[in-house]
Amino acid sequence: MVTLRRIVILAEGKFSPLESKTANQVIRYIPEEVVGVIDSRQAGRTAQGVLGFGEAIPVFADLRTSLQQKPNTLLIGIAPMGGRLPESWRATIKEAMALKLDIISGLHTLLSDDEEFSRLASQHKVRIHDLRKVPSEYEVIAQGLWKTRKAKTILTVGTDCNVGKMTASLELHREFAKRGLKSDFVATGQTGILLSGKGIAVDHVLSDYVAGAIELEVEKSVKQGNEYIHVEGQGSLTHQSYSSVTLGLLHGVMPDAMIMVHHPARHIDDYDFPIDDVKKLIELHEMMIAPFKPSNVVGIAMNTVMMTAQQAEAAKRDLERETGLPVANVLASEVKVLADALLKYFESNRD
Repeated sequence: MVTLRRIVILAEGKFSPLESKTANQVIRYIPEEVVGVIDSRQAGRTAQGVLGFGEAIPVFADLRTSLQQKPNTLLIGIAPMGGRLPESWRATIKEAMALKLDIISGLHTLLSDDEEFSRLASQHKVRIHDLRKVPSEYEVIAQGLWKTRKAKTILTVGTDCNVGKMTASLELHREFAKRGLKSDFVATGQTGILLSGKGIAVDHVLSDYVAGAIELEVEKSVKQGNEYIHVEGQGSLTHQSYSSVTLGLLHGVMPDAMIMVHHPARHIDDYDFPIDDVKKLIELHEMMIAPFKPSNVVGIAMNTVMMTAQQAEAAKRDLERETGLPVANVLASEVKVLADALLKYFESNRD
């Protein structure tokens, strides 16, 4: 008999619309599995009160308090810069294992490789699931399989990190599936893998193998008969720390079309690089693919977190005027606009 997951999310001091990326997406897409969040700073509130969605999922001060909800799994709910485990969280993870909770982590710090955690997991007969652990089969060089591929690949790219590339890809896949199209979502990060149950965390792959690893994952989807493959983007081509994974994805996926993801409320990145010239950034991405094949950004998925309805509408008009492309909030019915744009683009560019 399969035991249903009852997840309590560890997001101590970080549970918020922008700081707890993994927690937020799990609450958005599989709320039925989430029994609570741990963050002493937000204790007593609900996910709805903190994020604007998640309804009555409670926030607890500590793990012990959350036991009233009978969790059986502890999820590390953040994806911090560098992906390292906050040292102050070790005690909570050890306590969780002693209480017979399985551990799910998307950190670069592989908990199953930690001698103390591994020993405790064995002692208490619990499992550690490292979402970023990469099987050896993905240590491959790209073969250029895009040259004969019939399925259409759609890659989300972003003006910055953490702008909603996974959400855009997942929502577009769902819209394509609703239309009866043979569509797939290919996860490339820890949260997408957790939600879909498959994928490869490309930012944990050796740089020489990134393009090959995602090419292999796309090829698996092709062999399953999928005709439209939505690949979750990572990083940002103009982000000093994380541009390499973006370029690896571009050259591994060799997308037939791209969707740019942009958060209009954000004007600079972590290194004070301006990210508000969306037209220039679109041209940059198209230029990186041009030596190999024609591929265009055909629409913009707009992230509206922390924006009022009036601000979002004004930003949408500005982006449409600046780029000449359709702009949509994919968490609304507007996702249909981007799906229409993609299908029209493919129809007009048939071989």
